[in-house]
Amino acid sequence: MDLFEQIGEALVSAGKDVSQKAKDVSGIAKLKLDIRSKEDYIQKQYTALGADYYSKHKDDDTCEEHEQIFLIKEAQAEIDRMREELLKQKGAIQCPKCGTTVPDGASFCYSCGAKLHDMFEDE
Repeated sequence: MDLFEQIGEALVSAGKDVSQKAKDVSGIAKLKLDIRSKEDYIQKQYTALGADYYSKHKDDDTCEEHEQIFLIKEAQAEIDRMREELLKQKGAIQCPKCGTTVPDGASFCYSCGAKLHDMFEDE
């Protein structure tokens, strides 16, 4: 066998090996991505299930998860308080009709057109 034929066969063989390795790596990466996607899906389902359970039992003082529900309510109240503080620091208010953030002192909501001055006077 000629030297050039041997080199050619070696190159073809190496090319096939590299091609197969690339396919293997690609297949592994795809499987890992698919697994991660399904894990994310399951996590979202757990979250939705928990949110549904919470909404059904948030006023039930006798359920087993009462303490966890109380902690969620407490955390939500703290988030609401911090959001109010954030609005104050920004010099803004939240439209009571649609929830859009508008500058403090605005007469109308930029989003829904509600008259803000009258809304806040009624409070």
